[in-house]
Amino acid sequence: MKITTFNPQIITKDAASLAGFFEELGFEKRHNPKGIGELNVEGIRMKDANGFYLDISQPDMELPRDMVAIRMNVDDFDAAYQLLQKHGFQNIYGENTTETKSSKSAVLVSPSGFAINLVQHIKDHD
Repeated sequence: MKITTFNPQIITKDAASLAGFFEELGFEKRHNPKGIGELNVEGIRMKDANGFYLDISQPDMELPRDMVAIRMNVDDFDAAYQLLQKHGFQNIYGENTTETKSSKSAVLVSPSGFAINLVQHIKDHD
């Protein structure tokens, strides 16, 4: 398994406000897909002039508060998922994943409480 991207991510119920705040800090929206997977997620990918990335996600589910996570893109989702589970991480979607034509993802929380949004981009898609 190879990590291809590693950056902070905020999972929230108000992506637009957070994106506006980070725009004031100098970040620009790079990508903003909506309606991702069964949870109807809005995803905002941002980048600043120094090359730092930030992802903001708004799933269609009840969140008691914002969650800070690490977005970790990998080349082998299943191997990474098994490694995280081996270390006690739990998928917040149960055993489900969010899948589209171009990606597969799941948010997993460690026993101590930090989260990793595990993502694999699928290169062979329409």
